Amino acid sequence: MEYIGNTLNNLFHQTAFFNLTVGNYFMIVIACVFLYLAIRHGFEPLLLTPIAFGMLLVNIYPDIMIAPEASANGVGGLLHYFYILDEWAILPSLIFMGVGAMTDFGPLIANPKSFLLGAAAQFGIFAAYFGAIGMGFNDMAAAAISIIGGADGPTSIFLASKLGQTAIMGPIAVAAYSYMSLVPIIQPPIMKLLTTEKTRKIKMGQLRPVSKLEKILFPVVVTIVVGLLLPTTVPLVGMLMLGNLFRESGVVRQLQETASNALMYIVVIMLGTSVGATTSAEAFLNWDTLKIVLLGLIAFMFGTAAGVVFGNIMCKFTKGKINPLIGSAGVSAVPMAARVSQKVGAEADPTNFLLMHAMGPNVAGVIGTAVAAGTFMAIFGVF
Repeated sequence: MEYIGNTLNNLFHQTAFFNLTVGNYFMIVIACVFLYLAIRHGFEPLLLTPIAFGMLLVNIYPDIMIAPEASANGVGGLLHYFYILDEWAILPSLIFMGVGAMTDFGPLIANPKSFLLGAAAQFGIFAAYFGAIGMGFNDMAAAAISIIGGADGPTSIFLASKLGQTAIMGPIAVAAYSYMSLVPIIQPPIMKLLTTEKTRKIKMGQLRPVSKLEKILFPVVVTIVVGLLLPTTVPLVGMLMLGNLFRESGVVRQLQETASNALMYIVVIMLGTSVGATTSAEAFLNWDTLKIVLLGLIAFMFGTAAGVVFGNIMCKFTKGKINPLIGSAGVSAVPMAARVSQKVGAEADPTNFLLMHAMGPNVAGVIGTAVAAGTFMAIFGVF
C-alpha cells in the first residue's frame, strides 16, 4: 500500500497544478482570450491562433522553451529551436518572401505618390523611439521597440535580433503581432477622428494599367536601389522582392505557389508559436514588458494618425482626388490595413472602393519599415 501511495503521490505532484504560479494562470487566461478573439471574431486568426497557443503551451509546460544548456539531458525544448530561427532572422525573412509572392505591387507602381503616404506612417516609429528613450531604455532597445509602430512583426523580430536585444524580443514580437491582429479595432476611431464625412466619401479615379515589364522591373530596381543605400535591409527587402519576382515573372509558378502557400503557412506556424512561447509569466509579467506594450500602442496610433494627416494634406493639394483614409494603410500590416481603409470608406459610401488604392501605401509601408530598420542598423554600425 505504501508503494501505491507513493506512486500516486508522485504522479499527483508531477501535474502542472503544483508547478505553476499565479502569473502562469493569468497568462493562460490571456491566451484563451486571444484564442477567442481569433476564432470567434476573426481577428487575423492565422497570426493570433498560433501565438495564443504558444502562449498557452509555455505557461502550462515552461520547459517547452528551455535552452539545451539549462536542460538536465542537454536537449532543448521544441519551441526553443523554433525561436532560434527567429533570432537568426530566418523566419522573418521567409515571411517577407511569402508576403512578396502573395502581394500585387501594381497599385504602388501605378500611383508612386503612395510612397509618401507609406513614409508618413513611419512617423510612429520615431515617436516611439524617443518615447522609449524617455522611459529609460537604451538607444538600441528603443530602436528595437520603435519598429512596433510599423505594425510589422517580422521586421520587429529582425531588428531586435540584429541589435542584440534578444532579452526583449519576445515582448516586442508579441506586441507587434497583437497590434497587427487588432488593426480593425485600433485604426477606425483614429481614421474617423481625423477625417470628415465628406472626405471619407471621396471616390478615387481608376488606377492606370501597369505593364508586365513594369511589374518585373520593380522588384529588381527596388532591390538594387535600397540594397546599395542600406545593405543591411537586403535580408528583408531582398526576400520581399524575390517573392514578388516569383509572382510577376510568370516563369516560376511552382516557386510562387510554394512561397505564398505551403512554405508561408509552415513558417507562420513556427514563428507564431515560438513568439507566443516567449510569454512565460516570468519573462512577460514585468514593468519593461508593460512599457513595451504601451509604447507599441502609442507608436501604432501615431503611425496611423500621421498617415491619415498626410492623406488630408495630399487631398488638399490634389483638390480632392485622394481619399485621406488610404493614408492609414501606410503601416505595414498587409493587407489588413488596406482592408480597414476599404471598410471605413464603404461605411461612409457603400459604393466607394478604396482597397486597391490603399494597397499602394500598404506595400510602401512594408518597404518603409524595412528601410527604417536598416537606418537604425546603419546608425548603430550593425551589419
